Amino acid sequence: MSNVSQQLGAFLVDDEPLALKRLSRLLRATGRVEILGSSTDPEDALIHLSREKVDVVFLDIQMPGMNGFEMLAHLPNQPMVIFTTAFDQYALRAFEVNSIDYLLKPIESGQLERALNKVEKFRGTTQQPEWRAAVEELAATLRANQTRFPDRIASRLGERTQFVDLALVTHFLAENKLTYAVTSTKRYVVDHTIADLEQRLDPRRFVRIHRGILLNTNYVHEMHQWFGGRALVRLKDEKRTELTVARDRVRILKDHLRS
Repeated sequence: MSNVSQQLGAFLVDDEPLALKRLSRLLRATGRVEILGSSTDPEDALIHLSREKVDVVFLDIQMPGMNGFEMLAHLPNQPMVIFTTAFDQYALRAFEVNSIDYLLKPIESGQLERALNKVEKFRGTTQQPEWRAAVEELAATLRANQTRFPDRIASRLGERTQFVDLALVTHFLAENKLTYAVTSTKRYVVDHTIADLEQRLDPRRFVRIHRGILLNTNYVHEMHQWFGGRALVRLKDEKRTELTVARDRVRILKDHLRS
């Protein structure tokens, strides 16, 4: 078993609490990492990391308010970084800024061990490349291109990760403490809450119509008024799926469909 003094000191940053909880559990299970802190707020993380030295930062890229590249650009020192992202379009950018590695959500133990091995390799050496200029450029680019949204989302299937084309997703559904990306033929479990997906996906396509439903409006066939001020939408899928629109979301959906 690893000696505590030899453990890697890590700080975790992710705006999604469930993702932080999962990563913390996986890291502790390795016996190789001491979690020195975590935060869902990149500004709070900046304060901590500006004062305290850590061996490695596990950092989400796409976060509201401040993305991961922007956070790094504001740090006075240069930590080793492992990016965590649900959207593989960011993987190449992560390597462009010379991070140690990246982990594609939902994170798996094998990927984590690989990344930790790389951190151990560079720990205590001067081999870490200078990436501040690249980080500043990518932070500005990501901020300027916020209208660019992901085309795919990851779904864990046993030991494998499957990628689902968002154009095929009719809606996202929260049910029994899980979130599903629903297509006309299958449901895929995704490691996000409905609120998180609402923030991350293209709002021109995906609209929240219920606390537990995020609708791809491209699949709306018709909409009917229902009792209690609610509405019913029928989809274009083969099953002609019917979804309930919450009373406080009816006007939002109507305005969206008219635009």
